[in-house]
Amino acid sequence: MLSVCMATYNGEKYIGEQLNSILIQLSKDDEVVISDDSSTDRTVAIIKEFRDDRIVLFENQKFRSPVFNFENSLSYAKGDIIILSDQDDIWKADKVEVLMQYINKYDLILSDAEVIDKDGNIIEDSFYRKNGSKKGLVKNIIKNSYLGCTMAFNRNILEKSLPFPRDLPMHDWWIGLVGELYGETYFIKNKLISHRRHDNNASTTSEKSEYSFVRKVLFRMSIIKNLILIKLKSP
Repeated sequence: MLSVCMATYNGEKYIGEQLNSILIQLSKDDEVVISDDSSTDRTVAIIKEFRDDRIVLFENQKFRSPVFNFENSLSYAKGDIIILSDQDDIWKADKVEVLMQYINKYDLILSDAEVIDKDGNIIEDSFYRKNGSKKGLVKNIIKNSYLGCTMAFNRNILEKSLPFPRDLPMHDWWIGLVGELYGETYFIKNKLISHRRHDNNASTTSEKSEYSFVRKVLFRMSIIKNLILIKLKSP
């Protein structure tokens, strides 16, 4: 069983197109778990219009945080395989098919992506190349390669990742590092999504950070501290 986990907030412009690209690839036993952080637009209404029993919607959440909104979605996932999804991207038609070729060999996998603008025009043809993405625990503490909307992982990585530390800067960075620490990760070369960049993106993984040098150092100190803590708690 696959669990696609999504966190939504005021995503009415793109959520319909994204759900269409996802649902067509899932079996009747799979699920799309959506946690909505009290959207004030038509996001929830559009989701409900699908009338698809595979959609599990948790509305009226009040996290005011994409990190903990995603944590809520992940906490309800029932599948053995978890696939993260943003609300505003578009999955390529073979995304699930390609992921399934690798997911039983590795604990956490991710794919390359083309980057598009708000109108769907390609602005970068490879996220990997733009970001310098590659494996490595130390490398990814210094500069994150783990873009959540391209990631899938098994239940062991999910359980090691939850609950999220309260001082976590970003969920995908954390899950990727947990994958590095507790499993085998693999970077698929295929571009399996069109990743949309626009003014309202929650994640800044694919953009130049606006945080100060001090904030960046503090983020990494927090990440290292929490990785050490979960390692110490592990049997």
